[in-house]
Amino acid sequence: MTLFEIIILAIIQGLTEFLPISSSAHLILPSAVLGWHNQGLAYDVAVHVGSLLAVMIYFRHDISRLTLAWFKHGLSKQQTTDSKLAWWVVLATIPAVIAGFLLKDFVEVYGRSALVIATTTIVFGLLLWYADRKATLAKDITQLTWKDALIIGIAQAIAVIPGTSRSGITMTLGLMLGLNRESAARFSFLLSIPIILGAGLLATVDLLQSPDPVQWMELLLGAAFSFVCAYACIYLFLAWISRIGMLPFVIYRLILGVLLLLFVFV
Repeated sequence: MTLFEIIILAIIQGLTEFLPISSSAHLILPSAVLGWHNQGLAYDVAVHVGSLLAVMIYFRHDISRLTLAWFKHGLSKQQTTDSKLAWWVVLATIPAVIAGFLLKDFVEVYGRSALVIATTTIVFGLLLWYADRKATLAKDITQLTWKDALIIGIAQAIAVIPGTSRSGITMTLGLMLGLNRESAARFSFLLSIPIILGAGLLATVDLLQSPDPVQWMELLLGAAFSFVCAYACIYLFLAWISRIGMLPFVIYRLILGVLLLLFVFV
């Protein structure tokens, strides 16, 4: 890859991993629309590591608090708010793990086309708009129940389809279940940690078994740019989302989806 491609793809990953606009779709688009060569497995691992480090550093206090609460109270009858939330993260992760294993090959063959991405971008964008418009915004993250977590987790499993947006679909269901925007976003970001970690570990195993040479400078640059962009994205999104709502992201998704349809059919 050229230096320009390395930087652009890293910025795309960092910005779109946590926004409700689908990072997988945007990483596929340069090759599908611009004719760029596939960035390769090693680069995918690198930019996801950058995103993972960003979300873990940003939520380091939440992670340590939830982890300590789980070890202290998670297996007892006297659950705390934090130990319950730790359990809800685990519970909501399970459906996505199952879907990833069962549907990975199918999605690789049939789900990475521009037409699929355009359709899911538009459909789930409209669903996000509906959820945001009808949201009661009555609950915060501490009021989540295990049923809420499971429903959000099942929705997260749908995000194996490119264009859906893992963060988008989990925020959509969070809003539908009554969470305020910031809480829906925070729970979505917490859910991203085991998902990105698991996907990164699997990709690393595949990478270690690959005979292809590793371009370490490309990986370091990709990880660094992805980290910076992802951290800034999380910070700004949480700072602004209660004021701006989801409409700007819905509009972006609709424009992107229409442009992709034009690319496919015109």
